[in-house]
Amino acid sequence: MINIQNISKIYGSKKVLHIESLKIPKGESFGLVGNNGAGKTTLFSLLLDLIEPSSGFVEIGGDKVNENENWKNKVSAFIDESFLIGYLTPEEYFYFIGELRGQDKTTVNEFLKQFDDFFNDEILNAKKYVRDLSKGNQKKVGIVGALIGTPAIIILDEPFANLDPSTQIKLKKLIRTWSQNESVTFLISSHDLAHTTEVSDRIVVLNKGELVKDIRTNPETLRELEDFFASSVTVD
Repeated sequence: MINIQNISKIYGSKKVLHIESLKIPKGESFGLVGNNGAGKTTLFSLLLDLIEPSSGFVEIGGDKVNENENWKNKVSAFIDESFLIGYLTPEEYFYFIGELRGQDKTTVNEFLKQFDDFFNDEILNAKKYVRDLSKGNQKKVGIVGALIGTPAIIILDEPFANLDPSTQIKLKKLIRTWSQNESVTFLISSHDLAHTTEVSDRIVVLNKGELVKDIRTNPETLRELEDFFASSVTVD
C-alpha cells in the first residue's frame, strides 16, 4: 500500500533523511523508532506531502503523493497539536473532521460512542475549547479525530506521550483491535520502545536519517531494541 523509493531530504548541506527502499503493506501495524534527529518526523512529513523530497518518491495506493491528491481519502494523521483547531470545542472539531470525510453529525456522534471509556468523561460535554484542554486530552482529541471515517492508513507521531498509564493501555488495545478487525495500516512513531513493540507487527529503526534495522516483532524484539540503542546508536 505504501511504497517509498530513494527518498531523501536535504536542508542546505545536511542530509536529514535517506531511505533507498521501504514498503508497508495493507493492514500492517508499523512502528518507527529512533533518537531525536533520526528523521522520523521528516519521513512522516514526506508521507503526508507536507514537505517536498530532495529525491525519490512516496506512493500510496499507486499514487505519488506529490503529484496528485487521490491518496488523501485513504490517509489520516495526528502528528502534533498543530493538527488541532484550538478555538473549537472537541465536538465542533470532530464534526469538522467528519464533514471533511463525508460524515454527518449523526454518524460522527454514533462513532464517538465507542470512545467513552477512552475519553473518561473529560472531552465531550466538557464545555471547553480544545486549546484549554490538558496536553493529554488534546492528544486524545487528535487521535480520535484521526480515526473518524476509518481511513485505510493512520499515522500517529508520539501517540503515547502525555497520556496517563491507563489511557496508554486503552490506546494500545484500540490500535491492536483496529489493526486486526478493520485492516487499518498504522504507522506509529514513538520514543517508547515497550509500547511500540506491543502494538507493532514490524519495527524500523532510523539513525541519523538512515534505515538501520527492519524487524518483525517477536518475543525478543524489545530486548534487541534496548541493546541496540544502549550500545550502537550515538545520541545526537
